[in-house]
Amino acid sequence: MSGPRHQKESPTVTTTPAPAGADAPLLRVSDLGKQYGNIIALRGITADVNSGEVTCILGDNGAGKSTLIKTLAGVHQHDAGEFLFEGRAVRFSGPREALDLGIATVYQDLAMVSLMPVWRNFFLGREPTKGVWPLRRIDVAEAKQITKRELKAMGIDIRDPEQPVGTLSGGERQCVAIARAVYFGAKVLILDEPTAALGVKQSGVVLKYIIAARERGLGVVFITHNPHHAYPVGDRFLLLKRGQSMGYYEKSQITRDELTALMAGGAELEQLSHELEKGGGAAAVAAAEIGDEAHELGIPATAATSGDAG
Repeated sequence: MSGPRHQKESPTVTTTPAPAGADAPLLRVSDLGKQYGNIIALRGITADVNSGEVTCILGDNGAGKSTLIKTLAGVHQHDAGEFLFEGRAVRFSGPREALDLGIATVYQDLAMVSLMPVWRNFFLGREPTKGVWPLRRIDVAEAKQITKRELKAMGIDIRDPEQPVGTLSGGERQCVAIARAVYFGAKVLILDEPTAALGVKQSGVVLKYIIAARERGLGVVFITHNPHHAYPVGDRFLLLKRGQSMGYYEKSQITRDELTALMAGGAELEQLSHELEKGGGAAAVAAAEIGDEAHELGIPATAATSGDAG
């Protein structure tokens, strides 16, 4: 089903009318689907991203998070459902088209060169210039000033924009990537597991920058497998499992414990407990501990009968 990506005549943005007027979501997907041959990667995904809000997409490995964000970012085209941006149906033929509309994605590798200065990483080929051809050159002073100003607006005051970006902490490098996206006109900011490889302190730094981006009016899509990182900053939560939605909630509709219980996989915990219990001895002791954990998360004993529904 990858053929449509190579059809040059496919328009980037169709002229489908806006659905809901001024209060329409900045980005909306409805019954979105993506298929690779006989493999269904996504099915029936529905979610909104609003300006000044954080939409969290949660799921374990293989849940479909990567496929979804690559579809939003223009790497893949959806095969089913609807993808609206600012009320218009869109179908991107590449990431550049998504970026030109204002959908910026910050992947885990951050697309940075560790040995290059912070200001060079901030611009990465889009440096301001001065002079006229053939004497046009990079305006280094302006680039450094912009870098310091934009990073300070996000809450980080770097000592010297000439320092290699590799000398910054993981959280600070995330901030550079976020500030870069904001400066170059992002309306929707997609963050791919930004806290996955960070400790508690640096994760807190990144969450602070996510809040700063939200307060600047961006629609933030925060992809994570950690409900404890998602809940404090999230306004909406989409839970994925094997390419399908397990639920889509506003913050007022779900507590952190309930979100954690859903992410923990209630049915799987109960089934694992039952299987271990059959072994007796130490396995039975482990089964009891897992059962206790399931009950602490508020998962009923009947959860094991629910299978993979939803």
